[in-house]
Amino acid sequence: MKRLVLVLVCLHLSEGLERLILRKGKSARENMREKGALDDFLRDQHVDPALKYHWNEYSVAYEPMTNYLDYTYFGEISIGTPPQNFLVALDTGSSTLWVPSIYCKTKACDNHNIFNPNASSTYTRNGETYLLRYGSGDLTVMFGYDTVRIQNLVVQHQDFGLSLNEPTNPFYYANYDGILGLTYPSLDQAGSYTVLQQLLRQKQISEPIFSFYFSRAGQGYGGELILGGIDNQLFYGEISWAPVTSGPYWQIGIEEFAIGNKATGWCSQGCQGIVDTGTVLLTVPGQYLVSFLEAISQSTFYEVNCDNVQNMPTITFTINGNQFALPPSAYVSNGYCYVAVEPTYVPSPNGQPLWILGDVFLKEYYSIFDMGNYRVGFAPSA
Repeated sequence: MKRLVLVLVCLHLSEGLERLILRKGKSARENMREKGALDDFLRDQHVDPALKYHWNEYSVAYEPMTNYLDYTYFGEISIGTPPQNFLVALDTGSSTLWVPSIYCKTKACDNHNIFNPNASSTYTRNGETYLLRYGSGDLTVMFGYDTVRIQNLVVQHQDFGLSLNEPTNPFYYANYDGILGLTYPSLDQAGSYTVLQQLLRQKQISEPIFSFYFSRAGQGYGGELILGGIDNQLFYGEISWAPVTSGPYWQIGIEEFAIGNKATGWCSQGCQGIVDTGTVLLTVPGQYLVSFLEAISQSTFYEVNCDNVQNMPTITFTINGNQFALPPSAYVSNGYCYVAVEPTYVPSPNGQPLWILGDVFLKEYYSIFDMGNYRVGFAPSA
């Protein structure tokens, strides 16, 4: 009985399908088969049907960093057509991309890769000059436009600086050629777009976010800059977010600073901290430097007893209600036994003491820079 019912159902479906075909007419495939053209058509396609779906394979890029003596971290990019390669410091404390150029006649350009605009078919001259100020020295650049490549990302008509002069210290001694700025555009020259802005405008990254992982392995592999995303394998635990308190830098509020188990009270009226991948050390507000050194080593000297490092206290920042600890192994330079801090005497714009959370801090914490929500995130590095 069940078999009879199944046969009747199949006949009914077959009749319905036949009526549907008669009503709609023959398909294109059937017409081509009747005319003997179907096989030729299929043979000539050579195309994967899935190619019509345009996923953005360029939405995230991993830019590996090189660590030189725990002092500088840099990655490789290219500019121009054909590409000219450069090593650049990846700097969240500035916004401009610049590299040495053939126009530079100072000593610092002699031992680095230099950009030759005459060798690039995509270069366009701008001609404007601009003075770039860094904590370690100032330089003058002339701006132009060209294609910039960062791993699988390609930015067309990106404005960048061609150095006209560079101070010997530090650039002559630097292991990188130029600097790629990763902060907000108001630090840049008027009317231009930063690399980050262009990556978004040209849809090279789909999310307005980038993140840093600094390796603690020592010289060689220095970590990753992830443009357009976050890598969950590079940290553990939850991400703690802090709002940016003031642009154009990645500046956040610090509520407390503790040495060992004791709060110092130095930030009882508030402190500010700039998250800066271009600063190697941890900077301490100048008015607290002597007290800081005395509290961690009973001395006002940077050099400490190598045998006593493990007995030094952990220091802890409280940021947006979350605590971020740095053990002595983080703030004492490995192998040199000196405290990896330096003072900053300039207060924040609102007058509060200013810290700079440089690479000493960022080796311990994976950092996420969220341009869309104007915030910075931290999670313990894996």
